[in-house]
Amino acid sequence: MRERLLELIPEFYEIKDKELLEKCVNVWIKAFDYVKMTPDDLLNMPFTLFFKTDVNFIMHMRGVIGVTMGAGRKIKEIYPDKEIDLNILAAGAVLHDVAKMLEYEKTDDGFVKSKQGKILRHPFTGVGLCFDEGIPDEVMHIIAVHSKEGDHGIRTPEAWILHHADFINFDIFK
Repeated sequence: MRERLLELIPEFYEIKDKELLEKCVNVWIKAFDYVKMTPDDLLNMPFTLFFKTDVNFIMHMRGVIGVTMGAGRKIKEIYPDKEIDLNILAAGAVLHDVAKMLEYEKTDDGFVKSKQGKILRHPFTGVGLCFDEGIPDEVMHIIAVHSKEGDHGIRTPEAWILHHADFINFDIFK
């Protein structure tokens, strides 16, 4: 399962800290085990249920991670005094939507909102998946505030970058 996940989303390797990378992979494996899915199921799972789309979850993840890391690197280059932790940023990008597997449910007719997903959106359950794996608070912050749930709180610079990268990869497909 681990190898297939990393094959489908090679951007995991944007995380240069090997220990953090392993923790992030473990969160994904925990999510797969929890919902009885495999990485290949994500090739058929839409990235959103808000509108019909041919963009699958894997494509969305790769797009968000790519835009996030490109923006993070460019900000560090142009504004060298602005501290951006690229490992924290990459881990946040890799984990931001991991809990969509909990928010969605696979049926014979495709994917629908799960019972849990109707009352707990993925930013909340995503943070929950991270606690036992020792994911840093800064990464859990990114997961928690990446979507509309974070609009009335604070966001770190890394969280702002991921938030906008995610919405770029959402809004262009509406």
